Amino acid sequence: MNIVITGANRGIGLALVKYYKAQGHTVYGICRNSSDELRQCGCNVIAGVDLSRPELLNEKLAPLKELSIDILINNAGVLGRESLNDWDPNTIDYQFRINALGPLLVTQVLRNSLNEGGKVCLISSRMGSMGDNGSGGYYGYRMSKAALNAMGVSLAHDLRAQNIAVGILHPGFVQTEMVNGNGDISADTAAERLAARIEELNLENSGQFKHSNGDSLPW
Repeated sequence: MNIVITGANRGIGLALVKYYKAQGHTVYGICRNSSDELRQCGCNVIAGVDLSRPELLNEKLAPLKELSIDILINNAGVLGRESLNDWDPNTIDYQFRINALGPLLVTQVLRNSLNEGGKVCLISSRMGSMGDNGSGGYYGYRMSKAALNAMGVSLAHDLRAQNIAVGILHPGFVQTEMVNGNGDISADTAAERLAARIEELNLENSGQFKHSNGDSLPW
């Protein structure tokens, strides 16, 4: 299979690249800046892709337009830590650009390259859940992930005619640089769980919000 993964240079994205490469698939890793680990994985690296610059995405993603893509994983994301008393509209706007608008634009650009019966995965977060919000704060991250979830539901409807399923997945609390190494599972464990959910993804469960452990999450 041909698998395209954004945010592939580190963390969950890098772990997904390694997982799918180990399974024998052809993997294309999209990132703004590559890393030694990513280059050493043996995947096809598409660097220089800045999701905050939508006017450049058509050009930067051009090498992928001739592919037949089986799985597109929109994983790239950023985390801000705004509180009610300490926030910056610019950082909130940036999170919307990367976390919500970026995955939509990447999917739009590559839509005609998606195989019928293919899959689109959005790596979301339970922090975008309103029903699960018990602590407040993190305004930009929560709002941008809630927007991503709303986009994923619309995308599931719009791609159904092409027999393309859309997964909206929370990876878990993962030990990555984004959260300063905190977390209760490794990136490798998260990648294995996410891959299992993607394997299960079909038109019947398309557009559902799931934890990587298989649990359904509230909106």
